[in-house]
Amino acid sequence: MPIKSIREMTQREREHYSLEGRVFRSIALYSILLGLICFALGFGMYLYGLAQDSMDEAADLSNKAVGAIRMMSQPDTYARDVLDIYKQNAEKTADGESYYAAFDRVTEEHGYQQMHLILKNNRTENMSDFFFAVPVPENGVVVFVADTDPREGHMYPAGKTVKLPGFLQKLFLRLGRGTEFPRTFFVLPSRGLVCISGAYVNGSDYTDGCLFVMMNVVTVLKGVRSFALAFTALVFLVILIAGLLFVRKIRKGVVNPINEIAGAAQDYVRDKREDKDVKDHFARLNIRTGDEIENLSLVMGEMERDIDMYVDDLTDATAERERVGAELNMAAKIQAAMLPHQFPPYPDRTEFDIYATMEPAKEVGGDFYDFYLIDDDHLCLVMADVSGKGVPASLFMMITKVILQSCGMLGQSASEILNKTNQALCKDNQMEMFVTAWIGILEISTGKLTMANAGHEYPVFKRPGGLFELFKDDHGFVLGGFDDEIYNAQEVQLEPGTKIFLYTDGVPEAMDPLREQFGLDRMLGALNENPQGSPEEVLHSVRTAVNRFVKDAEQFDDITMMCLEYKG
Repeated sequence: MPIKSIREMTQREREHYSLEGRVFRSIALYSILLGLICFALGFGMYLYGLAQDSMDEAADLSNKAVGAIRMMSQPDTYARDVLDIYKQNAEKTADGESYYAAFDRVTEEHGYQQMHLILKNNRTENMSDFFFAVPVPENGVVVFVADTDPREGHMYPAGKTVKLPGFLQKLFLRLGRGTEFPRTFFVLPSRGLVCISGAYVNGSDYTDGCLFVMMNVVTVLKGVRSFALAFTALVFLVILIAGLLFVRKIRKGVVNPINEIAGAAQDYVRDKREDKDVKDHFARLNIRTGDEIENLSLVMGEMERDIDMYVDDLTDATAERERVGAELNMAAKIQAAMLPHQFPPYPDRTEFDIYATMEPAKEVGGDFYDFYLIDDDHLCLVMADVSGKGVPASLFMMITKVILQSCGMLGQSASEILNKTNQALCKDNQMEMFVTAWIGILEISTGKLTMANAGHEYPVFKRPGGLFELFKDDHGFVLGGFDDEIYNAQEVQLEPGTKIFLYTDGVPEAMDPLREQFGLDRMLGALNENPQGSPEEVLHSVRTAVNRFVKDAEQFDDITMMCLEYKG
């Protein structure tokens, strides 16, 4: 596959890697492979049939020659005589003159010479070799009785021994009586493909001699070579014609429709970038191939219509989201403005120092804090957490804050403020929302703190010279739950140097990426890292510890904190 994309290729490279080119090359390759396989199978079957015919011809010629020599002489007698002489002179050198001289008494007989003449006359041009020999199984050789090879130096004399290859020994030297003369074909390095067969001189007894015939099929293979060349030329011609016709069909039924679809897609992208209102790029293609490509064009047309509808809907949804986002941003600013946000809030009051923060989990939150002077000697502190998050919690928070502040400014006690607020929230609370709240009224001149708790977190106190510790005050039920709930107040005497830390559950329940909570113990540890610090420094220590713990985990709840230091 090419490394470059099609848009980076030259025209020649595109033609090379085009669908037409790959189809044509694939057809040519597989056609050649198929042609070679068919040729190999056909050629093999042809050679096998040719070998069988040659072996049949060799068997017929040898049987005919045996019949001729048996009529004019006694070949089995000559075979036994040669074998006897061979065995008597086996210790002599096989190529010595004295060894071959021992066979003269056989070869000089008139009958032997007639037999040899008949064999020479029965030789044909297709014969590679035609000889009369006696197999000697124990030595793995054949002993020549008479040879007809007309080539100079190739006519073996009587008594010549030839070692047979292993497979020919198994085939010709291990036969018993009653078996048909074996036949086979093999390849000789000097003669090519040779078929060998023959006949027994006397019945089926190879000890009386065998007439071996080797047929050379080289002359026949010349015709096979011509056939192979013609077959190859024909295959290439058929491949060329079939490839051109198939490529033409592919171009018409596949390539051109695909290029039309690709062109329509490019036009679609271009028109969208130029903001042109054209919506029928694929519908006007009119591809009628009756297959998957036609279905692709129809699907692309439907996709274009769906995308246009989706873009219109997305545009409307984006505009709506931007409107909602702007409204939420405005709501967040309004919510932040409703909470005390200027510090120090009372620069001329030296009896106390106060600092608070609120970080919503979403654009707007349900937590809130509040503090205000009821009169010159009484400071009201509020920490509350509305159930839920987002806009509903924010609206309920504002309502609760207004009611709490209204009741507080009337000069009522902490318990009465919660009682009146609970009754107001329970009335027409169709959404069944609720608020946890802690309220405290500090008498600045004496340090007496009156507090009440409606299901909120325990406050944390630090006495002068001590550490921050939880103060487990009396808990009532949440605001907005039951309209007949009665809240009780507690009084605590604050000494100069006492600090109060108020918070919502977003602080101890902050979670790290493994979903482990920050917890009260870590919160107290963070508070006591700098217990002598100012309220702002105390809140900064806690927020730093929370950030270090949660790392990059998402904030799931509002985080609201307030710290008061009573100086007296």
